[in-house]
Amino acid sequence: MSRHLLSVGPTTIPAPREELPFAPAVEPLPFAGLSLVHAAVRRDLARIPQALRLLQPDDHESALALKRHWDFVTAMVTCHHEQQDTRLWPLLRRFAPELRLLLNWLESDHHNLDQCFTRTTTLVGIATRDPASSWPVSYAVEELAARVETHLRIEERQLLPRMAGVFQPGSRIGTLPELLDLLRLADGPSASDALVWLLEGVDPVQIDRLLADCDDETVRHWPHWRDTYARCTDRLWGPAGQ
Repeated sequence: MSRHLLSVGPTTIPAPREELPFAPAVEPLPFAGLSLVHAAVRRDLARIPQALRLLQPDDHESALALKRHWDFVTAMVTCHHEQQDTRLWPLLRRFAPELRLLLNWLESDHHNLDQCFTRTTTLVGIATRDPASSWPVSYAVEELAARVETHLRIEERQLLPRMAGVFQPGSRIGTLPELLDLLRLADGPSASDALVWLLEGVDPVQIDRLLADCDDETVRHWPHWRDTYARCTDRLWGPAGQ
């Protein structure tokens, strides 16, 4: 399963022409990594059904691009669940034991959702090989999106407010830099792919604020990753993801 979105790897990024200006240290935005994953998953599960319906029998390039993007989204969801189940939930069970029943339910639902994504991946593979079947598959993606939305709302309404009382201000838990570091250590989507996917459609001022939390190498490579991602996804969504 392809997990990569950028056609050019980070080793081919040209060297910067000049040094970046010094930026003062800033506090990481609390739980930005978690919130960005939620927003990106919602965004893509909302637009993938329409992309499936628009597939044409002779447009193999668009079909392959859509399948590659779906595989990436699925891999990101899987990594997100694994990171929560193995890193975040144990911390919360230790420091907020009153949340254990909720965390148990969320972890169980992660397994259910992962199975749903696996089944839907099979259907998306069929639709991208045979666009005549794309309409019923698009409905299956919409059904999956509804299930995912229920899960995300429970996390956001019942868990995230409680997390703010567990972790001290300035903690890296759930932040974008922590998410990128975990992806660099994991066997899954690359941190560069994840960053451009997460920040697609985010306000440029907010992007600058988020990048201020990241390491210098990430900030230096960001313009190249962003432009490469835009070229890779224009065929799917049109310019600027529209």
